[in-house]
Amino acid sequence: MMTPEQKFARWVRVSIASFLLMFAYFIVADIWIPLTPDSTVMRVVTPVSARVSGYVAQVYVQNNSQVKKGDLLFALDPTPFRNQIEASEIALAQARLTNQQLDAQIVAAQASLKTAQITAQNDRVTFERYQNLGAMHNVSQSDLDKVRTTWQSSVQSVNSLNARIDELTIERGEKDDARNVTLQKYRNALQQSQLNLSWTQVRAEVDGTVSNLQLSPGFYASAGGAALALVHEKTDIVADFREKSLRHTHTGTDAAVVFDALPGHVFKAHVTSSDAGVLAGQEAVNGELSKPETSNRWVRDAQRMRIHVALDEPLPKTLPTGARATVQLYNSEGFFARIFSGLQIHLVSLLHYVY
Repeated sequence: MMTPEQKFARWVRVSIASFLLMFAYFIVADIWIPLTPDSTVMRVVTPVSARVSGYVAQVYVQNNSQVKKGDLLFALDPTPFRNQIEASEIALAQARLTNQQLDAQIVAAQASLKTAQITAQNDRVTFERYQNLGAMHNVSQSDLDKVRTTWQSSVQSVNSLNARIDELTIERGEKDDARNVTLQKYRNALQQSQLNLSWTQVRAEVDGTVSNLQLSPGFYASAGGAALALVHEKTDIVADFREKSLRHTHTGTDAAVVFDALPGHVFKAHVTSSDAGVLAGQEAVNGELSKPETSNRWVRDAQRMRIHVALDEPLPKTLPTGARATVQLYNSEGFFARIFSGLQIHLVSLLHYVY
């Protein structure tokens, strides 16, 4: 028979041995089969907004509706945008009429130029004849000056008409309508009006689920203002581990995932990537001196780094973004490591039934 003191001593030895064994297990497990409950299901969320401002005429989806790329989500009142197209078409037509008027003015100016050139030529001949007669003193100096002035006025008329034709030609621009700058400006305005009308119908850019729907007919949607959120179908699982737990982890490392929403199920997965850093390692560029962290603790908190995990098998149901999970890594391919890791993650999956 063991005395009470002997029984107590045995239990103390058993407790110490159990503690040391568990301590050694957790140290080894944290290196070769690390596990973290700090894991989250992430799905890309796209805020959906109209590209133009206007009043909502109709909403074609409901909250949590499943939509495909190209599906119509909501539409704005198209009336002001159709009016804008009509105004742009009128402006383009008016620009074409203006060019026709300029063409007519150029033709008229060219005809006037020919008449002015003939007049200037005749006035020059007359001036030369009077100049010869003046040399023989057959005409007065006054008559010679008048003829010279008439000729010079004719030359000025020719120059003025040339300048006017140049001005009209520049204003008219290219004869080819496809290269005419003025017409191109109004065509661009018309195309923008047509584009604005097409933007009154807001469609899904990706497959996803409608969330946070805040629209109803009559609501004024501002351009660029988020009116609803579209949650993508693709799932990304992020897991935060202590730095030392990831020293043997690389892209392709096997993993197992347990979701709080699916207790008792263990899903095979693999590591797809790891983040280049965390916010604590980002230096703010503010023109100030650095501020080193101060701590009186002998053992500081371990820094956690983020990795991304993808499932090797589909989920039985779609989980919402933000759903919590537990991720375990297989940093070792050893037989015993696989056994212990399997027991560890399955135990966690069962515990999710009660917490």
